[in-house]
Amino acid sequence: MHSTIDPRTGSAAPAPSALRTGRDAAPKLARLLTFRTVSSRIPEEVETDQFDAFIAALPELFPRVAAALELERVNGHGLLYRWAGGSAETGDARAPAVLMAHYDVVPVEDPAAWEHPPFAGTITDTSICGRGALDDKGALAAVLEAAEQLLAEGFTPARDIYFSFGNNEETAGDTAAAAAALLAGRGIRPWLVLDEGGAVASGAFPFVQAPLAVVGVAEKGILDVELATEDAGGHASTPNRMGATARLARAILRLERRPFPAALPEVTVEMVERLSAAAPLLPRLVLGNVRRLRRPLTRVFGLLGGEPNAMTRTTVAITQLRGSKGSNVLATRASANANIRVAVGESVASTLTRLRTVIRDPKVSLHVVEGNEPSPVSATTNAQFALLEETISGTFPDAVPVPYIMLGGTDARRFTTICDAVYRFAPFRMSAADRASIHADNEKLGIETFGEGILFYRALMGAL
Repeated sequence: MHSTIDPRTGSAAPAPSALRTGRDAAPKLARLLTFRTVSSRIPEEVETDQFDAFIAALPELFPRVAAALELERVNGHGLLYRWAGGSAETGDARAPAVLMAHYDVVPVEDPAAWEHPPFAGTITDTSICGRGALDDKGALAAVLEAAEQLLAEGFTPARDIYFSFGNNEETAGDTAAAAAALLAGRGIRPWLVLDEGGAVASGAFPFVQAPLAVVGVAEKGILDVELATEDAGGHASTPNRMGATARLARAILRLERRPFPAALPEVTVEMVERLSAAAPLLPRLVLGNVRRLRRPLTRVFGLLGGEPNAMTRTTVAITQLRGSKGSNVLATRASANANIRVAVGESVASTLTRLRTVIRDPKVSLHVVEGNEPSPVSATTNAQFALLEETISGTFPDAVPVPYIMLGGTDARRFTTICDAVYRFAPFRMSAADRASIHADNEKLGIETFGEGILFYRALMGAL
């Protein structure tokens, strides 16, 4: 999968090693990490000049891409590249492919907690360090570097390939939706869309030693609901029973004690079936019979907590609390934000209905701050998924490709209105520690891992 045709000899040229590829391209990613492209819902907090500088650096770092691909700005700082394929010349009406990434990042809470400054773009003997290395500038740089290398070899894709790079994914912004609408307005329905999401994850599932190449075929809905109560308030020295804060606390505890019902959706069943082949004998016998053991395995997933539990149900996390502004003042209004990840098969409406049922207190109001439904589920039996499996196996021969439902959200959901084959996979090896560093301290991407990602995109573009 990694070899390409040498235009000078007409024969297959061996691909360089992942380590060498990563080392050669590491300074480019490091440079991109120096730009403080932190997104915020408050416009005044966005350093627009940093986004401008990031965009201005791309032609310098990837000159062949800048010269050969059309670039269109979307929604201000979104980028939509078009790599014209050979199908137009031959009359082969192949639908295009879209490769996605985003270059905005989340804030850094405490720069002093980082081993290397978060926006220095430090390269060590093994890693490229900085905010955004994994989420998601690493994927953006890997896409562009893969295209840069293919262009240097005289390669032309068989179909048009679009690169859609967003600038406000971390705030669930509207750039990806604008890009999808732009393509829709031109009558373009992509054959394949691939965004960030899953990865080549080690230690992701109990009993399985082999790394799992988890490909998101859908993603949960994301819903923020404000729970609020009101009361007369007064002095804290004379509190009444069930004041605003106490009533709110009771509602929260009821939600904590009665989680949403658990179930193993079909995607998760298929995931377990596929990964069972990599498990030891006894777990393999259990996991391989997941359809017959669906009910007890659902309970086991729930008991494991964390990611396994979240794969089985709609989850509710109370992320913000507000009450009185004074330590000796009773709150006249208390509120909490519930961040909810809506399981595939559920809806925003059904979620709100259950919240009201569990809280069972009409004095607790529910207000939807924002939210979206779970995405449609893309197939695992089509040519698009087969191509992803083949490319994964060629790049990561030790990994087991499996479908899964993403627990977080991506820009990819914006493209499900114009494409039936939308997948979420970042071609990087990630340990549990790597995954934990996303949105946290000491985010970094291994140099060899970065090289593998570049080789993955080379192979994928070559096969499209």
